[in-house]
Amino acid sequence: MTERNSELIAGRYRLVERIGQGGMGRVWRGVDQQLFGREVAIKEILFPTGLDDGDRATLLRRFTGEARAAVTLSHPGIITIHDVVEHRGAPVIVMEFVRGQSLAAAIRRQGRLPVRRVAEIGSAMLDALTEAHDARIVHRDIKPDNVLLAKDRVVLTDFGIAHLADATTKLSHSGIVIGTPQYMSPEQLEGKRPTPANDLWALGATLYHAVEGHPPFHAEGLHALAVAVFTRPHRPPAHAGPLAPVLDALLTKDPERRAGAAEAAELLAAALRSTRSRADVTPEAVPRESEPVPVPDPASVSAAVTEQAPTPTEWEAEPPSPPPTVRDSASAPDASRHPVPDRPPHPPLPPTPVPPAEDVVSLGGTDREGRDEEASARRRTLTRRSAVLGVAVATLAVGSVLTWNLKDDAPPGGKASGSGSTASPVTVVIGVDAPLSGDLASMGVGMKNSADLAARTSNRTRHVPGVNFEIKALDDAAAPAKGRPNATQFIADDKVLGIVGPLNSGVARTMVEPLGQANLVNVSPANTDPVLTLGPHWAKGTKSRPHKTYFRTVATDVDQGPFAARYLHDEARKTKLYVIDDNSAYGTSLTSGFREEFTKLGGTVVGTDQVDPAESDFSGLASKVRASGADAVYFGGYHTVAGPLSEQLKQAGVNIPLMGGDGVFDQQFITTNAKAEGDLATNIGVPAESLAGGETFLARYREAGYPEAAGPYGPYAYDATWAVIEAVKAVVAAHGGTLPRNARAQMPQAMAGLAFDGVTGHVAFDEYGDTVDRRLTVHAVKGGTWTAVKSGSLDP
Repeated sequence: MTERNSELIAGRYRLVERIGQGGMGRVWRGVDQQLFGREVAIKEILFPTGLDDGDRATLLRRFTGEARAAVTLSHPGIITIHDVVEHRGAPVIVMEFVRGQSLAAAIRRQGRLPVRRVAEIGSAMLDALTEAHDARIVHRDIKPDNVLLAKDRVVLTDFGIAHLADATTKLSHSGIVIGTPQYMSPEQLEGKRPTPANDLWALGATLYHAVEGHPPFHAEGLHALAVAVFTRPHRPPAHAGPLAPVLDALLTKDPERRAGAAEAAELLAAALRSTRSRADVTPEAVPRESEPVPVPDPASVSAAVTEQAPTPTEWEAEPPSPPPTVRDSASAPDASRHPVPDRPPHPPLPPTPVPPAEDVVSLGGTDREGRDEEASARRRTLTRRSAVLGVAVATLAVGSVLTWNLKDDAPPGGKASGSGSTASPVTVVIGVDAPLSGDLASMGVGMKNSADLAARTSNRTRHVPGVNFEIKALDDAAAPAKGRPNATQFIADDKVLGIVGPLNSGVARTMVEPLGQANLVNVSPANTDPVLTLGPHWAKGTKSRPHKTYFRTVATDVDQGPFAARYLHDEARKTKLYVIDDNSAYGTSLTSGFREEFTKLGGTVVGTDQVDPAESDFSGLASKVRASGADAVYFGGYHTVAGPLSEQLKQAGVNIPLMGGDGVFDQQFITTNAKAEGDLATNIGVPAESLAGGETFLARYREAGYPEAAGPYGPYAYDATWAVIEAVKAVVAAHGGTLPRNARAQMPQAMAGLAFDGVTGHVAFDEYGDTVDRRLTVHAVKGGTWTAVKSGSLDP
């Protein structure tokens, strides 16, 4: 498929826009031209790589047949499948377009949901599963991402990859296991024929995750996770209360002793009765049932959804949760049938996170714009600014807004310091633009958390007297189309005096112009395109600063590509390189600088190519690389493409290292690539552990309780945020302790004159807005992890 609006599927379904992609498929918003332009979600199934023609044909027949069987299902709790067709050798599923948000969103946002709400969701899911099982259809991939919380429905999605209960082919024994390991039963992990018991285990794991805030099993790596599922009991639930018996019954390892649908229904009904009688209350304040709480996990792509009206809500920040009570498993009904053995000690769980990012949701890759609706704030109140325009399940893009209201709100322009307890503090908002969903979310969430840590540190230490800083994070899903709408939202909020981000150069290119016109400073801790600071003709020797409001705390591709070239030529002794990029602004910038430096050093570029990030089959390219005689590959792009490319190169006998830039430097490159050992990547800056203030930063980050890692850009996001804070401090000081109403216009000059020691080292900017600290690091995959092998700067 392509993204051209003119493409027509099966003579009737016209593609309008691609709105998401994940491991199992790509999704478009489309219209059915034979039914008066009805909006539909169109999903193309992506087959696993490495299949031979016979297995591919078998899998095509199976998917098509099973999806067509799912068309017969008619239940309010099951996504409606309108049609199943074949297009260019792949099955395409046409589904309803639904309003709603995923259960994964609520879990990620709150950590855990109220017991009663989870019981209600479980009852609805079980009813839908019973309908499917009666039709001899096993879903086989039940997980929070595939549960859609609509206004008046709980909907199971992604029946397009379901398996018929009686389907048997040689493919069942070929080692291809479809599902998500955190929610897969032991027998499913073994590759046994799917049964309804698989779905009931997954239902239990999903409800466990919803009520506890984390899956029932935890381990580093897929192998360790499988071992845990096979051999260890699930972690005892601490917050499930009356739901604990149904969780234990559903998470029984022996499918013969696992609770069936009828017993699970009885246990869920008992839990609901109990919560009604006890007026169930959780320590966290949580959204109302109809309130949108999106943030899907990037594991797969499911159905698309339409716009939903905003529901602004406000709640009090609660004190820390009390210590969990230990439930006596013997109190569960019929405990002898579902014994819970003594559980071995487990590593301590991460602390319950501070309520994370507020979500502004829109369809990924679109130009729809979220609009903030501000609720009134009061002392120690966490105020939600929520405007929901649309949401997609699974990897469809979402947005986030995090607002920490520590004091009463006050508009820019007012006394920033004063005497007496009646002095009214000023609220300054620092925007964060980053991918908080999708394949690059691990990097983006670490940036957001680090920015939040900087703001909280400033507030706690009163670094700018009388000023309280809030973080407002918007998700760009790494999609350039989201950049300008997000910039517009930041500009419209008068309290926003600076933006941290984005991660991607492509997104930055769409944001810098409107932010510049609004005098809104933008400090990126991650993107590296030289054009943003040096102008379009920098490669020809003509530098000109195009955007006076744009700064960054990291080196650029002016350094990154040549630094990689020097390492491969001088240290790794590689002389013949095949160069590939993904045709993005980031990728082409990297490879341009790399090629120039590598040839200058005496190396030879034996071939160049470009790949489409939407593709997953690189067998033809592997043949070209093998024929070229290259002794290494340099790739400009992201780990989502680099991982499959590296693996398929080595599967084709091209046993040479692949090297990339900081877009490849991600743990997902290793976990999704069985052949990653020996591959290389440069990363901007120096690992946090090697920075002068790195260990202190990481310790404070852990103490703050963020559930996600800071990631490679966390320290640089912290310093970028601190730069905004220092600039605000300078503006306040220049006006006698008052924040002027035109503070935004004065921020660029204040930012340009900054110089301070941050966690990454000395923070200051040159005349183009680039950092003066231009260090980089080469990392290699050794023993299944990234290991730093060389740090330095391009200049001798």
